[in-house]
Parts: sequence; structure tokens; C-alpha cells
Amino acid sequence: MSVRIRRVYESPEPEDGVRVLVDRLWPRGLSKDAARVDEWPKAMTPSTELRRWYHAGEGSYEEFARRYEAELAAPEAAELLAHVRELTNKGPVTLLTSAKTPEESHAAVLVRLLR
Repeated sequence: MSVRIRRVYESPEPEDGVRVLVDRLWPRGLSKDAARVDEWPKAMTPSTELRRWYHAGEGSYEEFARRYEAELAAPEAAELLAHVRELTNKGPVTLLTSAKTPEESHAAVLVRLLR
């Protein structure tokens, strides 16, 4: 099982495998052709409310991760997470995010849950 995080603004690489955008909003200034996104499971991304709460600096990353995991338990999000897990069993998967610090983002929570 191979899953990794990359910033969506980085050039695609052959070893990326299936490229999955895990942001709710499309990255600014990036064309769909340049991004080469294979899947965009929006229902698996943090809710707008959670995203705004975290970016406002109102809580810790640990609290954000806990709340995000709770959101991922919802039926549609859980189904999409299971689908991405199946993709990782077939080959490499790269989670794409526009987060400036991917290691402290929702993408890192997803990687932990997918491994």
C-alpha cells in the first residue's frame, strides 16, 4: 500500500499513481490540465465550518484531526474513504492538497487512516 501527500502545485510525476485532490475548493490559479487530477471526492474533505474554524486559529491540530475523523465517519465520507483505500491496494495513490504545510493538514489525517 503506497499513499503519499504532495502539493497540487507540484508537477505530476510518473510514480504518483492515482492523483486524488483532497481539498474542497479547487486550487487557485491552477488549470485542470496542469493539475492532472484523477479523482476529487469532495464529500471526503473537511466541512466548510471545520476548515474555517481551523484556519481561524481557534484550535489545535490535534482537535482539528479529531473533529475531521468524526466527519469522516458520516456514510458518504466513509464510503469515499473506503474507495480511496481500495485504490491504495491496487497501486500508488497521491493525495493532492494546496495546504502550505501538508503535514499539519487534513491530508495527513487521511494518510494515517489509509495506512
